Amino acid sequence: MRDTTDVLISGGGLSGLIAAAACAADGRRVTLAEPHLPSDDAPEDLRSTALLEPSIAFLDEIGLWPSLAELATDLVTMRLIDAGGRENAERTRIDFDAAEIGQVRFGANLPNTAFRRRLAESLASRAHVTLCQARVAEVVARDDQAIATLSDGSQVGAALVVAADGRESPLRRAAGIGVRRASVGQQAIVFAVRHAEPHRGISTEIHRTGGPFTLVPLADREGVPHSAVVWMENGREAGRLMALEKSEFEAALNERSLGCLGALHLASERRMWPIITQIARSMTARRLALIAEAAHVMPPIGAQGLNTSIGDISALRDAVRTAGSGDVGGQSVLSVYARARETETALRVAGVEVLNRAAHTRVGALRDLRAMGLNMLGRTPLRRAAMSAGLGGRLLPF
Repeated sequence: MRDTTDVLISGGGLSGLIAAAACAADGRRVTLAEPHLPSDDAPEDLRSTALLEPSIAFLDEIGLWPSLAELATDLVTMRLIDAGGRENAERTRIDFDAAEIGQVRFGANLPNTAFRRRLAESLASRAHVTLCQARVAEVVARDDQAIATLSDGSQVGAALVVAADGRESPLRRAAGIGVRRASVGQQAIVFAVRHAEPHRGISTEIHRTGGPFTLVPLADREGVPHSAVVWMENGREAGRLMALEKSEFEAALNERSLGCLGALHLASERRMWPIITQIARSMTARRLALIAEAAHVMPPIGAQGLNTSIGDISALRDAVRTAGSGDVGGQSVLSVYARARETETALRVAGVEVLNRAAHTRVGALRDLRAMGLNMLGRTPLRRAAMSAGLGGRLLPF
């Protein structure tokens, strides 16, 4: 016997879970297929995700933020440091304070494990949501609906299928949607640290070569300040750093951080993944909408990843609303979604790529130009535009 639903979501990462909540908040029947749903005994790895204020407002609108707020650490200041001279030393520092534009904060940082667990708990209590611990194995799109076969052998008929199944999205490939992909050979090393000095809600991004080194505030643990770190480096150097013993890695870590929070000590395992820029050539196919990393992948700069994905989810919800009581997966709905997101996403991905290449460069003259641009950004009317970018506006190429 085949189940039926309005929306079938493939993938239960942060974006898939949020998309399910957004559709269910409008009274749509939602089925979410994910073989590895979060559990209470999942280990806490201290990786985190920063949400900007527009994303927080959206999560509040769809009823998710009240259960998430206690996990959040406010981001009140964005600090940019250039250390791209001959010595590994600070030569330019610019602080952007949310209060300058009448805001309490730019956003908040949440630990991923607890974030995802709270989202799943919220969905489990919603009447319109069905959670399936299986993956979507196959989708056949028809005029009136899509028929999905799950890995457990069950079938689901859905008016709309949402691919939230990651950068290698099987649903995107099955639909014949290609991608444009670029790489400059970087890797990101991610981990958490404890440190001697309080972070005071300051997110710090240090530019030298290889990519930014970013410290993002986490909640104190047992009274000790903690931060999440994303350290982007060229592939060979990243591999060397990952191979270091803990004491050697901490020495390299403290040199790269310029001592901005005092002595840093590892508080989690180190993980590494390749940095790419990727964008789907289309965000829709017959009865299919792509969101999040199925549609776009960006370097982790300026908290653009999940926040851009939430922009997808908001736009998809608005497009589905245009159907009223009609076909939520019809071509008219998909066209509204594509128009709302394809140009916006292309511009954002391009902007992040420009920022990453500027941060990555080894050319001394270009590093000097980057420092000059940062100085201009902090001392001209562009300053307010930069802070608007920190709240999810257009990115500036500095």
